[in-house]
Amino acid sequence: MIQDPPFKKIFNGIATRKQMFELFNRVPDCPLGDRISGKAYERQWFEIKRESYDSMLEILPPLFMRAGMFAMSELKAGSVGSVFFEIMIDGRNRWFTGYCDFSDHGSPDAMRAGIIGHEKASVAGLSREAKLKLIWARTPADYRGRAGQFDPDSWPTEHHGKRAILVYEPGVGTVQKLLENLTDDEIADRLPKGPTI
Repeated sequence: MIQDPPFKKIFNGIATRKQMFELFNRVPDCPLGDRISGKAYERQWFEIKRESYDSMLEILPPLFMRAGMFAMSELKAGSVGSVFFEIMIDGRNRWFTGYCDFSDHGSPDAMRAGIIGHEKASVAGLSREAKLKLIWARTPADYRGRAGQFDPDSWPTEHHGKRAILVYEPGVGTVQKLLENLTDDEIADRLPKGPTI
């Protein structure tokens, strides 16, 4: 017996509004029948920004809406359509979208569980460098930069161009710190943890 593929994350990082629409409009390299039936899109998901979640909710009346999720009333293909999720992870709300087959009424809940499972497991086995890369990607642009970029005299020359983020240090306040110098505790505090449902 052939098992259905697991839910698949199709974009690393948090998609901007422009990237979200590019992902919506992509044409998979597969048989035309799979695109027409929706099978080419089913079970795929990615993370989006809150603004994208909110704007998609305002576009059309949702097909359905319940706590932490809603579905677009227009289908992608066949019985497959977009579902948008709001999930609290590590005390922070995060937003996702994916394609579910609405002929299976449990599909949205299964996708939500799949997203949570992926996000919980994705951090557990990461190397230190991979964790730092994830922290860099998740840190807003206003809170990260390159050492010496704006004030070269404040950094030793050997650190110029290295990734730095703003961190709060008790007794000192908010300071720039090289990403590579984060302690294990600082790394753990900045990584997504298990979801709060």
